[in-house]
Amino acid sequence: MSGVDPNAIFNLSKARALLIDKSQHSLDVLWQILKGLGLSNMTRSDSVDDADKQLRLNAYDIIIIDPALEGGAGYELISRLRHSAGKNAHVPVVLTTGHVRAADVAKGRDTGANFVVIKPITPNVLLQRILWIGRDKRPFVEAGNYVGPDRRFKFDGPPQGSDGRRQSDLTQPLGEASEPNMSQDEINAMIKPQRVSL
Repeated sequence: MSGVDPNAIFNLSKARALLIDKSQHSLDVLWQILKGLGLSNMTRSDSVDDADKQLRLNAYDIIIIDPALEGGAGYELISRLRHSAGKNAHVPVVLTTGHVRAADVAKGRDTGANFVVIKPITPNVLLQRILWIGRDKRPFVEAGNYVGPDRRFKFDGPPQGSDGRRQSDLTQPLGEASEPNMSQDEINAMIKPQRVSL
């Protein structure tokens, strides 16, 4: 992901953020970074119980959480949030963590998080992720046990030899040809290199 265009104009002053981390120092750093990016309406939470309370009371535009909160209870919080019918069920969630393993990234993705940012967090990286989430066109998916943004960042069709798992993956029946098929000679003539005179 490339850096932020220095001439870009964005306004985050009306965004409302919920910051969840067991470390007061991490909350302080995150608060300062977001304040520097223009956010002024932020709520801090250092426990799952307090975060649950804040999510019931207020609507947020973004949630930034360290999932290691209370022994990994942050993942459960995200999953509960995604499966709820509450006002914050579809809010973008950014995970922040200092210890990243592939299994943790997969767990965050499978609970419905939008992105993972590695600590120590820098303002540029956090801004890139926030802007990326703002431009993200992935649909929100509710399929079986998973609720969250589509886990596919790009779609090249269903896997080869498969009809796909989503309704949108199913192939549409083809109609009858409206014209006769081209012969191989006609196809070759179309793609044959031509000499151009100047």
